[in-house]
Amino acid sequence: MIEFHQVTKRYSAHSAALTDINLSVSRGELIFLAGPSGAGKSTLLKMIAAIERPSSGTVTVNGQDIGRLKTSGLPYLRRNLGLILQQQRLLVDRDILANVMLPLVVSGATRADAEKRARAALDKVGLLDKAKSEPLSLSGGEQQRAAIARAIVNRPQIILADEPTANLDRGNANKVLDALRAFHGVGVTCLISTHDEPTLGSASRVIHLDQGRLTDPAQAAREVA
Repeated sequence: MIEFHQVTKRYSAHSAALTDINLSVSRGELIFLAGPSGAGKSTLLKMIAAIERPSSGTVTVNGQDIGRLKTSGLPYLRRNLGLILQQQRLLVDRDILANVMLPLVVSGATRADAEKRARAALDKVGLLDKAKSEPLSLSGGEQQRAAIARAIVNRPQIILADEPTANLDRGNANKVLDALRAFHGVGVTCLISTHDEPTLGSASRVIHLDQGRLTDPAQAAREVA
């Protein structure tokens, strides 16, 4: 489903965010990207979403070569991705239900269908009772779960979560992870970056990164031939 073949990402001649990454992700896996801040975890996730492009090597997602993907093809790629960033970026001028409906409205769904699916997504993350609340009235953990609902309302094949439990207490962190595990349980492929070691136990695979390199490739990744 996702393959990195000898991928390097440079932001300057003297700085590589990722170096010679070989990695294959199968459909339906739950994978944690582990490593300290600055290890390259966010860059790796952004490459899957074509927010960043490889400096060398190839990244393919569902058979599409990210390096060669035209701007016009981005909506089709991202329609199958659910992105959960460190900053939730909920729109504070509208309630939680409207925030979750937004991806559907933008893609042309009717308002009735968008509202129905948004309410179902909020129910899945335990926030249906907060549908009419303003984003700033929610706790950090609730805002993160609202961001998850918005990310999955399009029923994506892949969820990319960048440090989704950062700055949350253990109780709220567990609720966020439980929501992500629930989607994995119905077949969604999930890649979750974290430097929070207690979260790693439930992963089907852990990929370790340090200074842009796989530090444990034999165990953490299946090498791409």
